[in-house]
Amino acid sequence: MKSTHIKKLAFSLVELSIVLVIVGLLVGGILAGRSLINASQLRSITVERDRFTTAVNAFRNKYFMLPGDLNNATSFWGTAAACPGTSGTPSTDATTCNGDGNSQIDISSTSNEQFRFWQHLSNAGLIEGIFSGVEGAAGSNDAIWGSNAPASRFKKAGWATDSSGVYGSSTVFHMDYGNVFKFGNYFANLAAYELALTPEEAWNLDTKSDDGMPGRGKVIARRYGWCTNAVDRYDLDTTYLLSSPTVRCALFFRFAY
Repeated sequence: MKSTHIKKLAFSLVELSIVLVIVGLLVGGILAGRSLINASQLRSITVERDRFTTAVNAFRNKYFMLPGDLNNATSFWGTAAACPGTSGTPSTDATTCNGDGNSQIDISSTSNEQFRFWQHLSNAGLIEGIFSGVEGAAGSNDAIWGSNAPASRFKKAGWATDSSGVYGSSTVFHMDYGNVFKFGNYFANLAAYELALTPEEAWNLDTKSDDGMPGRGKVIARRYGWCTNAVDRYDLDTTYLLSSPTVRCALFFRFAY
């Protein structure tokens, strides 16, 4: 009777080592790729901020007032069908409304300056996009990315504007901010107030373009109780809460004092 021999196939130690090396390289490449993408998106925030700052400076040099606040804007671009306008009466072309010329970007439904701001910059050819110049349906702070305010390349975040009145909020440091760009996510008619960044990401942006202190300088953190180690909103010398890996921050970028 003939015996049947079954040949067992198996990987040698050398072959297993090669497979593990290849797997390690693939995993490392994926993680490195994600890191590069995140770093690129984070850099895009600074690029966008710089572009908007340059646009505002160019606008002021040409028209002698801030966009949105320009009190003779209709002389340049015509008068919108409704001023200041509502979500039901957006501008669909360059026609616009005047600001009050008080050097602040007012954030009320009686002026819409915070949304005419982006429309005026676009009308002047200083930023890309077409903006409605009016609030969204949810109210006077309702910014809709790509419609009345610019979207950011960073995840699902976007940009809005505000004036010195923000110091009165219990979630921000107590100071007179001047006019600011707000960067963050949208939440319940508080566009760009809500959280978009981890404390480390916020610290990274602050350190590269300012002083790295969340309560000082031109870059200010929002949600001091979540994003920083501050004990209260008067603790302006605090630091970022770098031990937390979660999304806890939004930022204000001051562009005029």
